[in-house]
Amino acid sequence: MEFLDVIKKRYSVRGYLDKEVEKEKIEYVLNAATIAPTGVNAQPFKVFVIDAKKYKQELSEIYAAKWFVEAPYVIAVVALRDKAWTRPWDGKNIADIDATIVMDHIILAATDVGLGTCYIGAFKKNKAYEFLNLDENEEVVLFTPLGYPNAEPRDTPRKELDEFVVYVD
Repeated sequence: MEFLDVIKKRYSVRGYLDKEVEKEKIEYVLNAATIAPTGVNAQPFKVFVIDAKKYKQELSEIYAAKWFVEAPYVIAVVALRDKAWTRPWDGKNIADIDATIVMDHIILAATDVGLGTCYIGAFKKNKAYEFLNLDENEEVVLFTPLGYPNAEPRDTPRKELDEFVVYVD
């Protein structure tokens, strides 16, 4: 698939088939995480691959939508603050930015091999930390289900370029 086709094909999947995902597709998706750009190439993240059937109750407490646990897997990307680059001029630690880029690579790779995903940022932070057994240096940034789609894309109108692009000459 051409890159722009992958981007255009990706949508927030809110329904999944009860169908196992092939190991080679999971590895393809996870390998995309390893090549995601991060500040000074520190790769300050962990990727959790969670069996959704085995941990259905715990995952449902993190995010309550029924479709969240329909896919065979849920992926969590966790930022490692102590390993991320920090801008020296203002002290901004970019671990959350790095983790977001990693999730974007995962989601686009999943789309490329016919899998569905949905960015989940509206989760219950305390439940997520407890379930993943994280320490204060680790930050859960995003979740996504990972599986075969069983839902059509919703109409999501997009802005025209002139509504958000500013050229600075």
